[in-house]
Amino acid sequence: MRGLDVARVRLFFSFKYNDTFYPCALVHWFSRVGESADEDVGMWIVEPDFDVDGRPKAAVLHLDTFVRAAHLIGINGKNFLPKGLSFSDSLNIFRAYYVNKFIDHHSFEIAF
Repeated sequence: MRGLDVARVRLFFSFKYNDTFYPCALVHWFSRVGESADEDVGMWIVEPDFDVDGRPKAAVLHLDTFVRAAHLIGINGKNFLPKGLSFSDSLNIFRAYYVNKFIDHHSFEIAF
């Protein structure tokens, strides 16, 4: 993915130190699955990263390090989605996601 990584923003915050303002975000990392995009759909697959204790791998990043938003599509397989599933649950219920490079021209050109 041309050196880009995928992370889920959990919290935006800022602080001031020595009269310098630092806008930041707490993120949970995703890792690429495989060395190339999926052959069937042409999109990379990512999955959430967890440490040995099962907690999401997290980091604090300066907002200047963000390039753009990523559109993730949950990979469900052959199972039906549960009734009553809300869009707000979509990043919590799937084990892996496609990174949708077809969402817009910029995603297609920048990340792939």
